[in-house]
Amino acid sequence: MSSVISIASLGKVYASGHVALDSVNLEIEEGEIFALLGPNGAGKTTLISIICGLVTPSSGQAMVSGHDIVNEYRQARAQIGLVPQELHTDAFEKVINTVRLSRGLFGKPRDDAYIEKILRDLTLWDKRDSKIMELSGGMKRRVLIAKALAHEPRILFLDEPTAGVDVELRKDMWRLVRRLRETGVTIILTTHYIEEAEEMADRVGVINNGKLLLVEEKETLMHKLGTKTLTVHLTQPLASLPPELERWQPGLENGGRDLHYLFDSTADENGVSQLLQQISSLGIGYSDLSTRQSTLEDIFVGLVHSGDIQSAEYAA
Repeated sequence: MSSVISIASLGKVYASGHVALDSVNLEIEEGEIFALLGPNGAGKTTLISIICGLVTPSSGQAMVSGHDIVNEYRQARAQIGLVPQELHTDAFEKVINTVRLSRGLFGKPRDDAYIEKILRDLTLWDKRDSKIMELSGGMKRRVLIAKALAHEPRILFLDEPTAGVDVELRKDMWRLVRRLRETGVTIILTTHYIEEAEEMADRVGVINNGKLLLVEEKETLMHKLGTKTLTVHLTQPLASLPPELERWQPGLENGGRDLHYLFDSTADENGVSQLLQQISSLGIGYSDLSTRQSTLEDIFVGLVHSGDIQSAEYAA
């Protein structure tokens, strides 16, 4: 599959000396959903803003569908739809008029049928003649998406698209994103909702302090870095951990009624059977066993806070 966005040694240093991006390299494939994760101030919005032509890079290069974002700005920008974090809209304009205007700004001929389809897909058709100031926050967010799609872009950037919206609207947007991907649209989203990336993304990138720390297939990432937790539900609570179990470093929770053991699910010898044998030999009874796979959120938090996060094994 060919790359629709190619980023090489991209950097941004502001006049204050703040390094917002530090030599980022990234290839985004046509038709994929790519999730960019990172804490506040990590560089997510700066990266998107540069690709979309809103911020000038200090170094490096970015190409969009073969067009340089600086030297061929118009050709590159025409490929992109952007849904920003902030709700910047003309409060007194009607929904349908603001979406039509966005299409016209890119030199596209009027197409009422296409605009109607977008508004219906986003459950906005019944609000088409409403002023934007009359809409709820969730509906305003839908209008931003409609505006971004008005000129039929092949790449869609969603910068925190579901921030501040309810769960039902979030799920509606997930369904819309999947439908767009089915039509060949490449989607790049930043999000603070880890479940959003876990639900939708094909690949995940983790950025922190301006550095792209990791880019992996979502399933590969969870397999490579994920751990499982074995919980042993004890029949009688333990006041403290027996010395014979200390080499497994389990934890006691729920008033000593649950014993938790973290293990590598991909390892040939993960210590589970030995731990259970030792528990039995000590005469400690248990009523049930359960395991839980690490989520993408567990992995993300571990990466961001790990001291060796930029190790060669995982660095992009």
